[in-house]
Amino acid sequence: MAAEYAKGGNSGESAPSSPCIMVVFGASGDLTKRKLLPALYNLAAQKLLPEEFAVVGFGRRTFGHEDFRKYCSDALTEYLPQGIDAGTRDWLVERLYFHSGSFDESAAFAELKDLLHKVDGERKTGGNYLFYMATAPEFFGDITRQLKGVDLTAETDGHWRRAVFEKPFGHDLASAKALNKELLELLQEKQIYRIDHYLGKETVQNIMALRFGNGIFEPIWNRRYIDHVQITVAETVGVEMRGGYYDEAGALRDMVPNHLFQLVTLMAMEPPSSFDANIVREEQTKVLRALPPMTQAEVAARVVRGQYGEGEEDGQKAVAYRSEPQVPPNSATETFVAMKLQIENWRWADTPFYLRTGKRLQNRETKIVIQFRRAPLMLFHQVKNGPLSPNQLVLHIQPTEGISLRFSAKVPGPIVNLQPVEMNFRYTDYFKALPSTGYERLLYDAMTGDATLFQRADTVEIAWGVVQPILDTWKFSPPQDFPNYQAGSWGPKEAEDLMTKEGRGRSWCNE
Repeated sequence: MAAEYAKGGNSGESAPSSPCIMVVFGASGDLTKRKLLPALYNLAAQKLLPEEFAVVGFGRRTFGHEDFRKYCSDALTEYLPQGIDAGTRDWLVERLYFHSGSFDESAAFAELKDLLHKVDGERKTGGNYLFYMATAPEFFGDITRQLKGVDLTAETDGHWRRAVFEKPFGHDLASAKALNKELLELLQEKQIYRIDHYLGKETVQNIMALRFGNGIFEPIWNRRYIDHVQITVAETVGVEMRGGYYDEAGALRDMVPNHLFQLVTLMAMEPPSSFDANIVREEQTKVLRALPPMTQAEVAARVVRGQYGEGEEDGQKAVAYRSEPQVPPNSATETFVAMKLQIENWRWADTPFYLRTGKRLQNRETKIVIQFRRAPLMLFHQVKNGPLSPNQLVLHIQPTEGISLRFSAKVPGPIVNLQPVEMNFRYTDYFKALPSTGYERLLYDAMTGDATLFQRADTVEIAWGVVQPILDTWKFSPPQDFPNYQAGSWGPKEAEDLMTKEGRGRSWCNE
């Protein structure tokens, strides 16, 4: 028995999840060691995992249980920057098991079932299983079918069985519909958890708290007071060793119908009548239904794509996308996309939402900027510093999570001189919170059966329906100017023009 783990304990009101076994398919992959294992450790440290808990890894490597425990212990040491409590680590590691097998091997799943029954007996986990698909999407259907074939998906005798599916969930509208159809023939919708790890970020979760828990914000959260909204997901890295996957996906498929649209829906949704998962997700889905599919002319006018060429990152030479490993030298895949969205409903009519995401950009940052309309009477039009800056509320999602409010204040002195100032809130400063992976909340919710932060089948399909006309337009009009932005820049000039041509600022960056 490991030493007593996690000194301190759960600082909130949440109770540990119910007893269960988490089965990770693709357990020796990058996602498991970088994100899932550190997230489980953090949950254990917060006393949010029950004593009756275990993890069974499934993969092609010929690990024994002790080999897997050593592999995971090393990964925790490497990917937990805040350091490790030995008792918590040992508590988690002793609950790890591994089963070698292929996803197309029926006998391997029959053996997996035997192992789960054995672990159930050892750990008293009650026959509750959370299946996590940390694999490529092409294996989702095969794995689920194999599980059903050995009767591991049936919820009987009070046992629950749930399956978590990583993104991307399809690569276009047709494939998303086909995958949904396949999974819904094998599982009930309430058993399916389509994960988007961006929704595990504290600031993303705080959007609803900010809007609906404070009387000062919701009354002005509409077209009358907000001029526009900017959502930026910028990365400084290139495609690294994922060139093969990325060249098939591109920035639009990889980021927009999942990460960015989820942020849009949380920003724009109507207040739900409760935090019941289906009620919240229905309000989010209504936002996507209010995004009409673009015509070819609208795609040309409101969507910009880019691909990075050579440049510099942190003083080091960065190669062009077409020179990255596993990328064709004439690739037409976009590494950057920007667009202007119009939500056609009563709250947001004529208030544009500007989205931007890309690789090899100047800074790594994910943030949402809500820019308010200027005051109707400019009493201070003759101040020394010229026109006043508009008020902004900025939600910083990564790398530092927090909220900033920018407004104008008078500079001390006899002259009326105003300048913009900021009030800043950072989670680490105020709550002394430890760094997280973004997966902690999502794993906990999946174990407790709360699907609020997971996508429904219809939501996925509606999101792809918005993106599909862009994919179709691009398919028949390949880019003529790639690469069209330098690595280390803020992307192609045409992305800035989406805003500047409407008099909305110099660029997308609000430094």
